[in-house]
Amino acid sequence: MTRDLEAAQTFYGAVLGWTFRATSLGPDFSVALADEVPVAGMGALAHTMGVPVSWTAYFAVENADVTAARIRERSATVAVGPISIGKGRAALAADPAGAVFGFWEGGGVPGWQVGRGKAPAWLELRTRDAFAAAIFYGQVFDWASDEPGAPEVEYEHDAVMVRVGGHTVAHLRGGAVEADPDPQVRPRWHVFFVVDDVDAAAEAAVKAGGTVAGQPSDSRVGRAATLRDPHGGLFTVTSPHKDSPERAADRPQE
Repeated sequence: MTRDLEAAQTFYGAVLGWTFRATSLGPDFSVALADEVPVAGMGALAHTMGVPVSWTAYFAVENADVTAARIRERSATVAVGPISIGKGRAALAADPAGAVFGFWEGGGVPGWQVGRGKAPAWLELRTRDAFAAAIFYGQVFDWASDEPGAPEVEYEHDAVMVRVGGHTVAHLRGGAVEADPDPQVRPRWHVFFVVDDVDAAAEAAVKAGGTVAGQPSDSRVGRAATLRDPHGGLFTVTSPHKDSPERAADRPQE
Protein backbone atom coordinates (compact mmCIF):
# COMPACT_ATOMS: atom_id res chain seq x y z
CA MET A 1 0.00 0.00 0.00
CA THR A 2 1.33 3.38 -1.01
CA ARG A 3 0.18 6.99 -1.00
CA ASP A 4 1.11 7.85 -4.58
CA LEU A 5 0.71 5.05 -7.11
CA GLU A 6 2.44 6.84 -9.97
CA ALA A 7 5.44 7.77 -7.81
CA ALA A 8 5.69 4.19 -6.50
CA GLN A 9 5.66 2.81 -10.02
CA THR A 10 8.44 5.19 -11.03
CA PHE A 11 10.57 4.19 -8.05
CA TYR A 12 10.15 0.42 -8.30
CA GLY A 13 10.50 0.52 -12.06
CA ALA A 14 13.90 2.20 -11.64
CA VAL A 15 15.10 -0.05 -8.82
CA LEU A 16 13.67 -3.46 -9.73
CA GLY A 17 13.03 -3.05 -13.46
CA TRP A 18 9.31 -3.66 -13.07
CA THR A 19 6.64 -2.61 -15.52
CA PHE A 20 2.99 -2.13 -14.57
CA ARG A 21 -0.49 -2.72 -15.86
CA ALA A 22 -3.85 -1.46 -14.74
CA THR A 23 -6.44 -3.72 -13.13
CA SER A 24 -10.21 -3.89 -13.14
CA LEU A 25 -10.20 -2.47 -9.60
CA GLY A 26 -9.83 1.11 -10.75
CA PRO A 27 -7.12 3.76 -11.12
CA ASP A 28 -5.77 3.31 -7.59
CA PHE A 29 -4.56 -0.24 -8.23
CA SER A 30 -1.91 -1.79 -10.48
CA VAL A 31 -0.04 -5.07 -10.95
CA ALA A 32 3.77 -5.09 -11.06
CA LEU A 33 5.34 -7.27 -13.76
CA ALA A 34 8.84 -8.70 -14.13
CA ASP A 35 9.39 -9.94 -17.69
CA GLU A 36 5.59 -9.87 -18.12
CA VAL A 37 5.07 -12.11 -15.05
CA PRO A 38 2.98 -10.67 -12.18
CA VAL A 39 5.09 -10.34 -9.03
CA ALA A 40 3.25 -7.89 -6.77
CA GLY A 41 0.27 -5.59 -6.43
CA MET A 42 0.14 -1.90 -5.59
CA GLY A 43 -2.71 0.16 -4.25
CA ALA A 44 -2.85 3.87 -3.40
CA LEU A 45 -4.68 3.17 -0.16
CA ALA A 46 -2.27 4.13 2.62
CA HIS A 47 -3.52 7.71 2.85
CA THR A 48 -7.25 6.94 2.80
CA MET A 49 -6.89 4.03 5.26
CA GLY A 50 -4.60 5.97 7.58
CA VAL A 51 -1.88 3.31 7.59
CA PRO A 52 1.88 3.45 6.90
CA VAL A 53 3.24 2.72 3.43
CA SER A 54 4.28 -0.92 3.52
CA TRP A 55 4.58 -4.23 1.72
CA THR A 56 2.10 -6.83 2.96
CA ALA A 57 2.44 -10.61 2.63
CA TYR A 58 -0.74 -12.33 1.41
CA PHE A 59 -1.35 -16.05 1.87
CA ALA A 60 -3.64 -18.10 -0.38
CA VAL A 61 -6.54 -19.83 1.36
CA GLU A 62 -9.42 -22.00 0.21
CA ASN A 63 -12.06 -20.30 2.35
CA ALA A 64 -11.58 -16.73 3.60
CA ASP A 65 -14.44 -16.97 6.11
CA VAL A 66 -12.96 -20.06 7.76
CA THR A 67 -9.56 -18.40 7.90
CA ALA A 68 -11.02 -15.24 9.45
CA ALA A 69 -12.80 -17.33 12.08
CA ARG A 70 -9.60 -19.20 12.95
CA ILE A 71 -7.76 -15.89 13.40
CA ARG A 72 -10.40 -14.47 15.74
CA GLU A 73 -10.57 -17.71 17.72
CA ARG A 74 -6.86 -17.32 18.50
CA SER A 75 -7.21 -13.79 19.91
CA ALA A 76 -5.83 -12.16 16.76
CA THR A 77 -7.46 -9.44 14.66
CA VAL A 78 -9.20 -9.34 11.30
CA ALA A 79 -9.05 -5.63 10.51
CA VAL A 80 -10.56 -5.54 7.01
CA GLY A 81 -12.76 -8.07 5.23
CA PRO A 82 -13.07 -10.60 3.89
CA ILE A 83 -14.27 -8.44 1.01
CA SER A 84 -14.78 -9.20 -2.67
CA ILE A 85 -12.00 -7.91 -4.91
CA GLY A 86 -12.21 -8.81 -8.57
CA LYS A 87 -12.54 -12.58 -8.86
CA GLY A 88 -11.48 -13.26 -5.29
CA ARG A 89 -11.92 -12.25 -1.67
CA ALA A 90 -9.27 -10.66 0.51
CA ALA A 91 -8.74 -9.60 4.09
CA LEU A 92 -6.16 -7.87 6.25
CA ALA A 93 -5.33 -9.22 9.68
CA ALA A 94 -2.77 -9.01 12.47
CA ASP A 95 -1.34 -11.92 14.43
CA PRO A 96 -1.35 -11.92 18.27
CA ALA A 97 2.01 -10.09 18.32
CA GLY A 98 0.77 -7.39 15.95
CA ALA A 99 2.39 -8.40 12.64
CA VAL A 100 0.10 -7.47 9.74
CA PHE A 101 -0.63 -9.94 6.95
CA GLY A 102 -3.29 -10.61 4.36
CA PHE A 103 -5.04 -13.65 2.98
CA TRP A 104 -6.68 -14.25 -0.37
CA GLU A 105 -9.37 -16.64 -1.58
CA GLY A 106 -9.48 -16.97 -5.34
CA GLY A 107 -7.47 -17.76 -8.43
CA GLY A 108 -3.79 -17.01 -8.56
CA VAL A 109 -1.05 -17.03 -11.16
CA PRO A 110 -0.48 -20.62 -12.35
CA GLY A 111 2.85 -21.95 -11.08
CA TRP A 112 3.53 -18.79 -9.05
CA GLN A 113 5.31 -19.46 -5.78
CA VAL A 114 7.58 -17.46 -3.53
CA GLY A 115 11.20 -18.24 -4.31
CA ARG A 116 10.49 -19.48 -7.83
CA GLY A 117 11.03 -17.63 -11.07
CA LYS A 118 10.11 -13.95 -10.88
CA ALA A 119 8.19 -14.18 -7.62
CA PRO A 120 9.64 -12.62 -4.44
CA ALA A 121 12.64 -14.54 -3.11
CA TRP A 122 11.12 -15.26 0.29
CA LEU A 123 9.08 -13.85 3.16
CA GLU A 124 10.40 -13.36 6.66
CA LEU A 125 8.46 -12.81 9.86
CA ARG A 126 10.45 -10.82 12.39
CA THR A 127 8.77 -11.34 15.73
CA ARG A 128 9.39 -11.72 19.44
CA ASP A 129 8.55 -15.42 19.74
CA ALA A 130 9.00 -17.41 16.53
CA PHE A 131 7.61 -20.60 17.99
CA ALA A 132 4.40 -19.04 19.26
CA ALA A 133 4.04 -17.46 15.82
CA ALA A 134 4.61 -20.80 14.11
CA ILE A 135 1.82 -22.37 16.16
CA PHE A 136 -0.55 -19.53 15.28
CA TYR A 137 0.13 -19.53 11.53
CA GLY A 138 0.23 -23.32 11.41
CA GLN A 139 -3.24 -23.55 12.91
CA VAL A 140 -4.66 -20.74 10.78
CA PHE A 141 -3.22 -21.88 7.43
CA ASP A 142 -2.95 -25.66 8.01
CA TRP A 143 0.83 -25.64 7.90
CA ALA A 144 2.34 -29.00 8.87
CA SER A 145 -1.03 -30.71 8.41
CA ASP A 146 -1.69 -34.06 6.79
CA GLU A 147 -3.29 -32.41 3.77
CA PRO A 148 -1.56 -33.15 0.43
CA GLY A 149 0.88 -30.39 -0.47
CA ALA A 150 0.67 -28.73 2.96
CA PRO A 151 3.76 -26.70 3.89
CA GLU A 152 6.29 -28.36 6.16
CA VAL A 153 7.51 -26.55 9.27
CA GLU A 154 10.99 -27.17 10.66
CA TYR A 155 13.25 -25.59 13.26
CA GLU A 156 16.68 -24.57 12.02
CA HIS A 157 19.31 -22.12 13.32
CA ASP A 158 17.01 -20.38 15.83
CA ALA A 159 14.32 -19.91 13.18
CA VAL A 160 11.18 -21.69 12.04
CA MET A 161 11.42 -22.61 8.36
CA VAL A 162 8.33 -23.06 6.19
CA ARG A 163 8.89 -25.27 3.14
CA VAL A 164 6.74 -26.36 0.22
CA GLY A 165 8.00 -29.36 -1.72
CA GLY A 166 11.35 -29.09 0.05
CA HIS A 167 11.76 -25.45 -1.00
CA THR A 168 11.85 -22.70 1.65
CA VAL A 169 9.22 -20.01 1.10
CA ALA A 170 9.20 -18.28 4.48
CA HIS A 171 10.79 -18.30 7.86
CA LEU A 172 9.95 -16.91 11.24
CA ARG A 173 12.70 -15.33 13.33
CA GLY A 174 12.61 -14.44 17.01
CA GLY A 175 15.04 -14.81 19.88
CA ALA A 176 17.18 -17.81 20.70
CA VAL A 177 15.41 -20.92 21.93
CA GLU A 178 16.18 -20.38 25.62
CA ALA A 179 15.99 -16.58 25.55
CA ASP A 180 13.00 -14.47 26.52
CA PRO A 181 11.11 -12.80 23.66
CA ASP A 182 12.85 -9.56 22.65
CA PRO A 183 10.63 -6.60 23.68
CA GLN A 184 12.48 -4.33 21.23
CA VAL A 185 11.33 -6.29 18.17
CA ARG A 186 8.42 -4.71 16.29
CA PRO A 187 6.74 -7.77 14.75
CA ARG A 188 6.27 -7.55 10.99
CA TRP A 189 6.51 -9.51 7.77
CA HIS A 190 9.37 -8.51 5.48
CA VAL A 191 9.72 -9.21 1.75
CA PHE A 192 12.90 -10.04 -0.20
CA PHE A 193 13.15 -9.44 -3.96
CA VAL A 194 15.81 -10.95 -6.21
CA VAL A 195 17.94 -8.60 -8.33
CA ASP A 196 20.94 -9.24 -10.56
CA ASP A 197 23.09 -6.59 -8.87
CA VAL A 198 22.41 -5.54 -5.27
CA ASP A 199 24.80 -2.58 -5.35
CA ALA A 200 23.27 -1.23 -8.55
CA ALA A 201 19.79 -1.57 -7.05
CA ALA A 202 20.88 0.37 -3.95
CA GLU A 203 22.36 3.14 -6.10
CA ALA A 204 19.19 3.27 -8.19
CA ALA A 205 17.08 3.52 -5.03
CA VAL A 206 18.99 6.58 -3.83
CA LYS A 207 18.82 8.23 -7.25
CA ALA A 208 15.06 7.62 -7.32
CA GLY A 209 14.54 9.33 -3.96
CA GLY A 210 14.74 6.33 -1.64
CA THR A 211 17.24 5.49 1.09
CA VAL A 212 19.50 2.59 2.01
CA ALA A 213 18.45 1.27 5.43
CA GLY A 214 20.98 -1.58 5.38
CA GLN A 215 24.13 -1.25 3.29
CA PRO A 216 24.93 -3.94 0.69
CA SER A 217 26.79 -6.78 2.38
CA ASP A 218 27.74 -10.40 1.77
CA SER A 219 26.61 -13.40 3.76
CA ARG A 220 26.84 -17.14 3.32
CA VAL A 221 23.80 -17.06 1.04
CA GLY A 222 24.59 -14.08 -1.16
CA ARG A 223 24.59 -10.30 -1.21
CA ALA A 224 21.72 -8.21 0.17
CA ALA A 225 20.70 -4.65 1.00
CA THR A 226 17.64 -3.28 2.77
CA LEU A 227 16.05 -0.31 1.04
CA ARG A 228 13.28 2.17 1.80
CA ASP A 229 11.18 3.79 -0.90
CA PRO A 230 10.48 7.56 -0.85
CA HIS A 231 7.27 7.08 1.16
CA GLY A 232 8.72 4.69 3.74
CA GLY A 233 8.05 1.23 2.29
CA LEU A 234 10.79 -1.15 3.50
CA PHE A 235 12.07 -4.15 1.53
CA THR A 236 15.27 -6.09 0.88
CA VAL A 237 16.96 -6.88 -2.42
CA THR A 238 19.15 -9.94 -2.66
CA SER A 239 21.42 -11.56 -5.18
CA PRO A 240 21.97 -15.20 -4.15
CA HIS A 241 25.22 -17.01 -4.76
CA LYS A 242 25.13 -18.08 -8.39
CA ASP A 243 26.48 -21.51 -7.57
CA SER A 244 23.70 -22.23 -5.08
CA PRO A 245 20.39 -20.49 -5.83
CA GLU A 246 18.31 -22.96 -3.84
CA ARG A 247 20.47 -22.55 -0.77
CA ALA A 248 19.82 -18.83 -0.87
CA ALA A 249 16.14 -19.42 -0.29
CA ASP A 250 16.82 -21.86 2.52
CA ARG A 251 18.78 -19.57 4.80
CA PRO A 252 18.25 -15.90 4.04
CA GLN A 253 20.04 -13.36 6.19
CA GLU A 254 20.69 -9.67 5.94
